[in-house]
Amino acid sequence: TIKTFSHARYELPDGRVVDGRDDVMAYWLEGRTTVPDQRNELIQLTLYDDQVVIEFWLRGTPVGRTPFERRLWAVFDFDDNDLMTNERVYLEAPTLDQIQK
Repeated sequence: TIKTFSHARYELPDGRVVDGRDDVMAYWLEGRTTVPDQRNELIQLTLYDDQVVIEFWLRGTPVGRTPFERRLWAVFDFDDNDLMTNERVYLEAPTLDQIQK
């Protein structure tokens, strides 16, 4: 998955930014360790010129806790080589201004 990025970067709903290949890999590993059965179910995918917006269910069971389900949105930015440069995750549907930033 990391090879789909020309520059790995995540902007998270709590304001944190995970920037760079090593930090993104650490973020992914932490998430999969905390929620080993983490999975996404696509609800909707919308294509724009250099962006993709998805709405999805995030589901999983944190170690030692009860299962959860959360509806989320993500905006993926792409470069001229069709590689991702950023993923912004939202807890509520993003506005057009947020999509086109």
